[in-house]
Amino acid sequence: MNIKSLCESKTFAALYKSNAAQAKARYERALAALGRDEADFFSVPGRTEIIGNHTDHNHGMVMAASVGLDIIAAVYPTDDNIVRIESEGFGREEIDISDLSVHEEEKFTSAAIVRGVASAIAENGGKTGGFTAYITSDVPGGSGLSSSAAYENMIGTILNSYYNNNKFSQVDIARMSQRAENCHFGKPCGLMDQIACAVGGLVFIDFADPAAPVVKRTDLHLDGYRLCIIRTGGSHADLNEDYASVPAEMKAVAACFGKSVLREVSEDELITAVPALRKKLGDRAILRALHFMSENKRVEKALAAAEAGDTDAFLAEINASGTSSAIALQNYFTCKAPAEQGITLAVTLAREIMGGKGAARVHGGGFAGTAQAFVPEEIFDKFVAAMEGAFGKGAVVALEIRNESATRISD
Repeated sequence: MNIKSLCESKTFAALYKSNAAQAKARYERALAALGRDEADFFSVPGRTEIIGNHTDHNHGMVMAASVGLDIIAAVYPTDDNIVRIESEGFGREEIDISDLSVHEEEKFTSAAIVRGVASAIAENGGKTGGFTAYITSDVPGGSGLSSSAAYENMIGTILNSYYNNNKFSQVDIARMSQRAENCHFGKPCGLMDQIACAVGGLVFIDFADPAAPVVKRTDLHLDGYRLCIIRTGGSHADLNEDYASVPAEMKAVAACFGKSVLREVSEDELITAVPALRKKLGDRAILRALHFMSENKRVEKALAAAEAGDTDAFLAEINASGTSSAIALQNYFTCKAPAEQGITLAVTLAREIMGGKGAARVHGGGFAGTAQAFVPEEIFDKFVAAMEGAFGKGAVVALEIRNESATRISD
């Protein structure tokens, strides 16, 4: 496919709507960097977590949405087992996927993701093979919009298209992406990021059975509000220990009941056992477990409000989620750097500026990075000015929900 055919395709029109000219320039740049006149084109969206903070890894419930910011690739298949990828701004690398074992020296690198996704596909009876790709992204790294999950889904979508005749579903690719991040990359993430990037639209996900999560698409009508994230300038560097402590402490509480995850423990059981748990695990683990219990209830209420078109009730649950994350989950900042509390500042400022309207909460894994806000349309410019004053120009990223899934763009 050449650029003219790409821009005339229905998929391209659906993906980019009013941003077609900007998108065309990105694909032209990718194709030129690939050094070819024609290629196959792929697009995978970033995602925003709507509610359900740190619940997926203990088989809880979440709501999340694909967003218009995406990672794109110009690609062609090769007749070997070498994956050659050049990512804009990050250079070129080659990964021989005839070897699918875990490489310790690759942990926390993109090479680990490529090898891990290929390994997961092979383990599920799929085929793998080589390809050459140039990848560029407008999903900001460290933004909480899941640039890593989008990258994982990109690799899976390419291999699924080229070598498996698209036999794997989008949820299958998401599960393989999660396995790659857990086993090869070395990060103990849940499955929410990968599903939200793969499926498209606004989704409710119930992970009670993680092998077959319940995924339900729904609509969110927020007339009069703008969805955005606030980039506080924090970094995800050196935060793996903080992030890993959340699922670990939740699972430690579950283990006290002879269970592997908190979804298998009732709230009544948890509350009754608080005295014994304090002696064994301390208070923070209990607080995080209590957040898990209450957050699942908030997700269900938010879903019901969205389906009923009750904006006020929906935003009330978003605010309650943010408060619980701050007080009980405690992922607004890292204890390693208590003077740096960008997320706490962003949420507090946002609520003050909005004066009881809208909603604000931590976005994603937390500890540093981004906050999320639903801002009344009439004060959005004022909101942006205040946030840019605190966190710098470009701190506010407006988001639109994208209905299209991870895809190979075709006619």
